[in-house]
Amino acid sequence: MMVLGLRRAGWVAVVAGLAVLAVAPAAAQPTAEEIMAKAHLAMFYPGEDMRARVTMRLVSRDGKERVRELTMSRRDLQDGGEQRYFIYFHRPPDVRDMTFLVWKYPGRDDDRWLYVPALKLVRRIAASDKRSSFAGSDFSYEDVSGREPEEDTHKLLRGEKVGERAASVVESVPKDPGSVDFTRKVSWIDKATWLPLKEEYYDRRGELARVFTAEELKEIQGFWTVTKRVMKNTQTGHFTEAVFADVRYNQKLSPDLFSERALRAPPAELSR
Repeated sequence: MMVLGLRRAGWVAVVAGLAVLAVAPAAAQPTAEEIMAKAHLAMFYPGEDMRARVTMRLVSRDGKERVRELTMSRRDLQDGGEQRYFIYFHRPPDVRDMTFLVWKYPGRDDDRWLYVPALKLVRRIAASDKRSSFAGSDFSYEDVSGREPEEDTHKLLRGEKVGERAASVVESVPKDPGSVDFTRKVSWIDKATWLPLKEEYYDRRGELARVFTAEELKEIQGFWTVTKRVMKNTQTGHFTEAVFADVRYNQKLSPDLFSERALRAPPAELSR
């Protein structure tokens, strides 16, 4: 009888445990703000620094093509905080030796400088110019170094697949509409890597203006990286494809590279 009683007590405990599991709440889903914060870190902050060779194809509606080749270097002063970017242009000849420097400050306007060798001139890029085309491409200056998630209000719309990847669809609306040229952005954020798989930008008339797509993702040194990305202007039919090659993280890049002095005299290693 005692054994039977113990067995019965054991079954009661198991049933009670299953009942608790049945009513236990599911794991909390990340909020729209958390998703976009993670996406920002995944896209713009992997590793302590990064260097890559980038080939940009600028293609018009009628198929005419121009090519830009550059080396992009990035150094983080703090994860999720201040950053430095240095970009050196290799070709075509009319932009060779042109350099671009960004000092990124979360919470306030970034500092940006462009050195034009033909004019032997360093030009400071005003904060209002962050919406301008980067080197004639469909990417803006802001697209290069990223937009702070805190600048927008975010709303989680739904879950959806992009190809075989599960994604969270988030709508972002600028808190300061006058600071940007889009009224809202819809992002598809990969649930596995947190990288943006697709982004749609809508203009002031509410019409689709630009579409970003991550065409290729690769894991490099443990960091998932968008190695092929496309930005298309849906209103002109023009698009830019950027392919990242020879991507390397944690190279201990010198702080001296990310200076105004380096704009005019970049290291020889970059000019090869």
